[in-house]
Formats: sequence, structure tokens, C-alpha cells
Amino acid sequence: MTASERILTGEHFMLGDHACAEGALAAGLDFFACYPITPSTEVAERLSHRMPKLGASFLQMEDELGSMAAIVGASVAGARAMTATSGPGFSLMMENVGLAAMMEAPCVVVDVMRGSPSTGLPTAVGQGDVMQVRWGSHGDYSIVAYCPNSPQECFDLTIKAFNTADHYRIPTFVMLDEVVGHMTERVVIPDAKEIPFSGRKRPSTPPTDGRFLPFQAAGDGVPPMAHAGEGYKLHFTGLTHDERGYPALTPEAHVALVRRLVDKVRLNAPAIVEHEELMLDDAEVVIVAFGCTSRSARRAVHLAREQGVRAGLLRPITLWPFPEERVRRQLRTRGLRRFVVAELNMGQMSREVERLTQLPVLRVNHPGGAMLRPEDILEAVLR
Repeated sequence: MTASERILTGEHFMLGDHACAEGALAAGLDFFACYPITPSTEVAERLSHRMPKLGASFLQMEDELGSMAAIVGASVAGARAMTATSGPGFSLMMENVGLAAMMEAPCVVVDVMRGSPSTGLPTAVGQGDVMQVRWGSHGDYSIVAYCPNSPQECFDLTIKAFNTADHYRIPTFVMLDEVVGHMTERVVIPDAKEIPFSGRKRPSTPPTDGRFLPFQAAGDGVPPMAHAGEGYKLHFTGLTHDERGYPALTPEAHVALVRRLVDKVRLNAPAIVEHEELMLDDAEVVIVAFGCTSRSARRAVHLAREQGVRAGLLRPITLWPFPEERVRRQLRTRGLRRFVVAELNMGQMSREVERLTQLPVLRVNHPGGAMLRPEDILEAVLR
């Protein structure tokens, strides 16, 4: 396939879900497996048309458990692999998210959030999955989760998710919501040579050397990755394992392995965390909002300024790791009085702000179904 076939360079008016699909293709997506579910189905529909023409593999699975298992398997065979889902399907993937973390199998999951819990509101917006993405599988492990607020960011952050997944050997997530997924806006797709690419760290010795240890990590905590079928002796398991990949069921081995899995993101958080800020230099009230809610929050900032209240916006682009150092730095702003956290759930991300400050943290939230209005957020700012 040619780069021009894979990458639709130019300006487009594009659905957010379609922009995710095109971002994945631009990033080099080789393998996509999913079970269709509203409101993420358009990601799969787009790829079902595009991927066969490009010689890439599109597979509709029997359910979301199989979809997540399929992309983990494709990843260890060398593919850039992705799935897309929402709500209930995301819950079904969680066991194999933990498996991907333990196997250090880089992969990307797009979750288009909707009203929840359970079947909830399949065609309406929600932001209730932000804690599940971080803590949904059992135990301690490391992930990165990006949250776009526009179709352009759906494209850009999907590319970034693939690069992050490969660089750190982790499952990485793109957490858009129904409004952003079903929004049509201008998307600029650059030329192929301008698409950033960060591949996997590869073994420095040939398979015949015999000394390669597939889970031996250097100073950054990320082991080189040999792929199944390349001649290396590989063993993958969900059990606690040693540097060979074979079970090592001792407390000492478990502590060393899990600390490394967590630290490869925790210690690199300054290089991973992204956020957007608006008028924070003199803000007396800081609004924290993400996804579609941040668009309402931006308007609320301008309305508050018109009424003489110095409001500002802090938008996490990485939900995880959360931009906590930026919050701590904001606490040193003279005259800062409170935070307002706006989100379409019952207050999940507000807890991240509350644990960092003794200042009042006001919640503007409901469990989903419709966007928060700028006026709703403004009321809390002026309170």
C-alpha cells in the first residue's frame, strides 16, 4: 500500500469516530478487532471499508472479551493493534486489559463514553468511564488515557496513543465521549512524512545469540520487544514471571515486576502528561473539565470574565496520568479561591482535584444524557 492510500492528506469535515479511524490508519494500524456497539460503531464501520483495501486485517469478533484478546495476540506478533467499544463492552474487556499490562503488549483501545451504568443511554453522552479506565482491571498496573475534545484531537491523539503504547509497552486508551464521537468538524490530516512515529524498542541481539531475556528492562523500565515468529524464545503469561517470561511465584519476584510495570509510567509522567490551559495566570476560580464538557467550560470562562470574575480553564488531555503537578503549581497563584470541576458523571474526576488541595472544590455534574451548559458552570463560578 502507498502512503497516499493509507493517509488521506488534506482538509476534511469528519465525524469524531471517523477521525479516530483515520488517525489509527495514519499511525500504521495493522489489525483491528471489535464487536460493534453504539456510539463507537462508526469507528468500526469506517475501518471495515478502509482496511481490506489497504491489506490490513479487520476482524469482527463474537464479543468484546474476544476483541481484547485478539488485539493482545496480534500485538505480540508485531502488529499495531486496536479495538473500539463503549460502556458495557469496555467492562467486558477489563480482564484482558490486565493481561495486556502483565504481558506488556502495546495496544490501543478507543472507548466512546455514553450514559451509564449498564445499558444506560446507548445514544447519549456520558463521561462515566474515567475511573474504570484507570482502575477497572484488578491489581496495580500502568496505562495512559487520552481525552480528545474535538474530531481533530480524535485524529491526533489516536496517533499519539499508538506511539505511547509502543514506547512504554502498555495498553493505551482514547477516551472520547458520544458528543465528540458524533461531532462533525474540520480535520486537517498532514502529509505522511509529518506523521510522528515512535516504534517499539527492539532486541539488540539476534535470535541465534540465545542470551535474550524478553522481560529484562533497562533503566527506563521498558524491555525490548521481540515478536512471536522471529525466532526468539518467548513465553507470555498472565502469571507473575521472571525476565525469561516464565512463572516466578514468589513475593520478591511479584514486588519487583509490579513496581516496574507501575513505575514505567509513573516515573515518566512529566514526559507523558498533557493539558490545555486558558487564562490561568491570574485566575481566582479554576474550572477543570475534559472532553465535550471542556467546550462548555471555555465559554463559561469568557462569560465569567465579562462579569468581572477572573476564571480560568485547566483541561486534562491525559486523564491518566492526571496533570496533578499543574494543579499544584496553580495553588501558588495569588488570590486563587476555589476549583470548579465540571463532568458528566457523579463526581469522579473531582476527587483527583480534592486530594490535591484544601481549597473548596465545587462540583458541576450530572450522570449524562445531555451536555452541561455554559450557564450551569458559570453559576458555580459566580457562587
